[in-house]
Amino acid sequence: MEFGVYRKYIKIWLWSGVVMIFAQIILGGITRLTGSGLSITHWDIITGVAFPLSEKKWLYEFNLYQQTPQYQKINFGMSLSDFKFIYFWEYLHRMWARIMGFVFIIPFLFFSFKNLIDRKLLIDLFIVILLAVVVASLGWIMVASGLMNRPWVNAYKLSFHLTAATLLLSYLFWTALKYHYSIDSSYIKLKRSVALIVVLIFIQIFLGGVMSGMKAGLAAPTWPDVNGKMIPQEVSLIFSSSEEILGNYEGSHVSSIIIQFIHRSFAYIIFITAIFMTLLYYIRARMSPYLLFRNLVGIILIQIILGILTLINCIGSIPILFGVLHQCIGILVLLYSIFICFKLSLTTKESFYKPLY
Repeated sequence: MEFGVYRKYIKIWLWSGVVMIFAQIILGGITRLTGSGLSITHWDIITGVAFPLSEKKWLYEFNLYQQTPQYQKINFGMSLSDFKFIYFWEYLHRMWARIMGFVFIIPFLFFSFKNLIDRKLLIDLFIVILLAVVVASLGWIMVASGLMNRPWVNAYKLSFHLTAATLLLSYLFWTALKYHYSIDSSYIKLKRSVALIVVLIFIQIFLGGVMSGMKAGLAAPTWPDVNGKMIPQEVSLIFSSSEEILGNYEGSHVSSIIIQFIHRSFAYIIFITAIFMTLLYYIRARMSPYLLFRNLVGIILIQIILGILTLINCIGSIPILFGVLHQCIGILVLLYSIFICFKLSLTTKESFYKPLY
């Protein structure tokens, strides 16, 4: 088989990884919004693969869950059928991670054995493996934080897990772009102005994770004001209440209001930055960058609208559909901004004007 054919398969393999990690992040969002993350209290390497099919096994898993703070403080009296629902989402989330491992490792070993992976790609893939290990470790640390004293996972540990998963997705996406378009790393010089948007979006995803973990939308389900004020009084307590915000955030609504206000503000900052970049390239009569940023503005606008719809529907509980769509489009905003960064950072005219669509 010719190398060109193998190269095609490597491209498919890399892009499959991107799609699977994207799906895993969305599954994580569903797991979080349905309150499913603590339904499985253990995860054995071998026996943990089997899905409970008999009534006896279901009762065993349910009994373990009944010993957790979440059941005793929030879901006390939950029926077995309701438990099966949340168990399914957590099980799917964990099993999807295992499937991704096999989808990555088996082709990786095959392509390596055939000596089809060059040194630069090999280094990138080792970084991907390292990031995957970090994500998995943070995932268990996150789950463990909700099995001891609190009835839910720590908001910051949840957000670090989400951000690490997003970083893994972004790095593999960048690697797939380089390999797909045969761009050597030496021809890529990051433009700070474009990379700034990517950094801002990463920060926004972290803030979104914290907001989700705190269920901060419930504290002020209003827009454009925050419970009747454009700048809530709680914002003035951001420094004096830092210990409360970072530690005992469950004990007061102040933390939720502050995190929500910061999350909103970052959304506006990112939107304005994208508009500014669009106008900048339009004035310079550079149509390709202008069109890229114009599209980015459109996607960000959709994301903001979904965020508003999620927020104003946070009456008593977080709306799952709007919440999942909000996270999904948020990840797409990040990936598209990375694509723009990739395209505009190419240093040769041949590379820049080579169609990447």
